[in-house]
Amino acid sequence: MISNRAAAVAVIAAFVFGLVASLAIRPAGTARDLRQVDSHAEGRVEKRVDWRVALAFPTSLPGLGDNPLYVRKALSEASGGAINLDLYDPGEIVPAFSISDTVRDGKIAAGYTWLGYDQGKTPASALIAAVPFGMEPMEYAAWWYEAGGRELGEELYREYHAKPIFCGITGPETAGWFRQKIESLDDLKGMKIRFAGIGGKVIERLGASVTMIPGGEIYQALEKGAIDASEFSLPVVDQSLGFNRIAKFNYFPGWHQPATASHLLVNLDVWQTLDGADQALIETACTAGVTRNLADTESQQGAVIAAFPSVGVSAETLPEEVLRALESVTVEILDEEAGRDEMFRKILESQRAFRRTYAAWKTRAYLPRNF
Repeated sequence: MISNRAAAVAVIAAFVFGLVASLAIRPAGTARDLRQVDSHAEGRVEKRVDWRVALAFPTSLPGLGDNPLYVRKALSEASGGAINLDLYDPGEIVPAFSISDTVRDGKIAAGYTWLGYDQGKTPASALIAAVPFGMEPMEYAAWWYEAGGRELGEELYREYHAKPIFCGITGPETAGWFRQKIESLDDLKGMKIRFAGIGGKVIERLGASVTMIPGGEIYQALEKGAIDASEFSLPVVDQSLGFNRIAKFNYFPGWHQPATASHLLVNLDVWQTLDGADQALIETACTAGVTRNLADTESQQGAVIAAFPSVGVSAETLPEEVLRALESVTVEILDEEAGRDEMFRKILESQRAFRRTYAAWKTRAYLPRNF
């Protein structure tokens, strides 16, 4: 028989021997993994991705600005906190219209933006963002994911040394907020209006005077009379910016942007440093962002429009004569741009070919909208 003290010594000796033996045979990397688990248990996470991300829209803005918050949260939760997007509102580190240049230069890792803002330097970027009388949200998603859109977008943005990741989408914008009714094309002539993308070129050719200013400056421009009208986004977004307090006629349909796509634009060097698992996590979170963004924004617009009478706003429909003229000029401008820029031609042809095929389904499968 051995004493209790001797037995205790024997147990401790066996434990120490087993611990040393396990350390000797532990596979490479396990010690690091254990440190990660320990630090996570203490609330300290070893970050694999920690990016500064500039935003084109304030996070307080519904639809356009709050979707990056969802994507950030999804990434943090899916990675156990190892992937972090540090979001900055427009102007905090980068002006809203300068995000692509700043990502290209490597001053920030990424930006969440509407690529149509690059139209002045890269004309084909407008096709990636929104096309007048073009694809609706489901069509755009089908083209991007399954019909070559993603590959064309990545080819286009190689000149920016950046990777565009489809990360959000909303349905049609309003056709604009106006102080007076639009009853004919003559009402557009001489009008000072804020307009973005290819639609701005279209309405300018029909006689309007077009200016391009960030969303945060539109209310002040309307209030001071610097512009007579403006388009910007969805009814819930525009009303949150106060357009309804000045311009009382909100026109539909959103001919110039039947769908509005947003992208997470990542510096290519930064992207290539990630391992495949982290790349897949980021792309998956953005795909979830696309679905959530569309569902969230579609759920809100009806209630906003239904409440227009209570705030003195009238929802109006553009006359067919005006819509037909806008469509005709849109085709002219798209063809002209395609003749001047090879990537514009390449992307436009891809979109038109997909829409011709898709039309066999779209025109038959869905009930008429007035059914």
